[in-house]
Amino acid sequence: MTAPTRGTVAARDEGKTARRATTAAFAGAFIEWYDFYLYGTASALIFPAVFFPETTPELALIQSFAAFAVGFLTRPIGAILFGHFGDKVGRKPMLLLTVLLIGIGTFGIGLIPSAEQIGVTAAILLIFLRLVQGVGIGGEFGGGSLAALENAPIGKRGLMGSFHQMGTPAGLLVSTGVFSLVQLLPTEALFDWGWRIPFLLSGVLTLFAFYIRRHLPETKSFTDDSEATRKIPFFALIRENWRGLLIGIGARMTDAVTYNIINVFAISYATNYMGLDSSHMLTGFIISAAVQMCILPFIGALSDRIGRRPVYIAGIIICGIGGLFYFPVLQIDNVVLTWLMIILLHAIGTGSMFAIQGAFFAELFGTRMRYTGLGVVYQGSALLGGAPTPAIALGLSLAFGTYWPAVIYLVVMCVVSVVCVVLAGETSRIDLKDAGRRRAVSAPETASALKENA
Repeated sequence: MTAPTRGTVAARDEGKTARRATTAAFAGAFIEWYDFYLYGTASALIFPAVFFPETTPELALIQSFAAFAVGFLTRPIGAILFGHFGDKVGRKPMLLLTVLLIGIGTFGIGLIPSAEQIGVTAAILLIFLRLVQGVGIGGEFGGGSLAALENAPIGKRGLMGSFHQMGTPAGLLVSTGVFSLVQLLPTEALFDWGWRIPFLLSGVLTLFAFYIRRHLPETKSFTDDSEATRKIPFFALIRENWRGLLIGIGARMTDAVTYNIINVFAISYATNYMGLDSSHMLTGFIISAAVQMCILPFIGALSDRIGRRPVYIAGIIICGIGGLFYFPVLQIDNVVLTWLMIILLHAIGTGSMFAIQGAFFAELFGTRMRYTGLGVVYQGSALLGGAPTPAIALGLSLAFGTYWPAVIYLVVMCVVSVVCVVLAGETSRIDLKDAGRRRAVSAPETASALKENA
């Protein structure tokens, strides 16, 4: 029996590390989004009565949503902070810290006594832990993505990066399911202790993710890189690769704007101004999340085969054209048609972009600025494209008396994103050690290289 060669053993070890890296990436993203959706649900249904009971129901809800929004303020801080040390010290220590911060924040919320027990201190503790969550979440996307991407072979970065992105719909599904179960409790028990169960469960999930990441080695790209370490990676990023930064933010605008138009704004508009049942749309997004989780790996693998650019642009086109028909279809008030439109725009349209964003954006930056670059692109586009979109869309619709200005706003963002993706060039065949230091290979070169490796 022939003994395995040194090359065979090394390949097996690399394959094992790659599988562990994708698991670690998925686990972190899952906890991040489990906590995010869980907090969002509780802030609407539970927290007004538990932490802000001394005001009117309307004011309590506003205060609860304000505490929810506070977490977004510290996300850019987390992106820059963890990006700084992730690019200087290494990815692995930051992977451990981000998942701990997110998990501790969520677990701690489940332990906070109610306002009835400790007064205004309860709300202060809630806001503090929400800020802690925000810092951790700000650093998680960059670290989680790179755990998978920097351990992936050149021809499989899209596929491996998509497993990290699968954590988002998985987090939505599990958090929704767990919260739905505790809502079956009697009302008094739900508001007294039942709502705490999903938050305390996060502690168990965090320990699992921490264990996986603790035994993960530093990424190969980081250990093999010989590029000089920047004193302050964020400033170096702005000085040396501002073009990649702007391209990444612009490319992600369609994803951020589309979701907030078809979900946050559309649910409110359809309920208040079109007289539709919001539960149909909410159910549609749960179904769409399940569909998206299933198709993300196929989209990632497709981008490895034909390139990031055609897949990403296809997603933008689906969102732009689908956005023109979205509200007219909602007006028909047919549940099946509504669900199909949500699946088309959310699962397929934004999914075609979301699945490969980690790989696409990582390929825009050099190793010693990549963690920072990913974090700033993701959180910057969230602040510019995600956070203000519902307010912008509502303001436009109220000013003109129709939803069409909001749709036009979406189409304009689609045009911006297409331009940015075209300017980025094709990046799927770039070796990460060369990313950010030379031009992207052209589409014909990509196709040729793919044929050679087939």
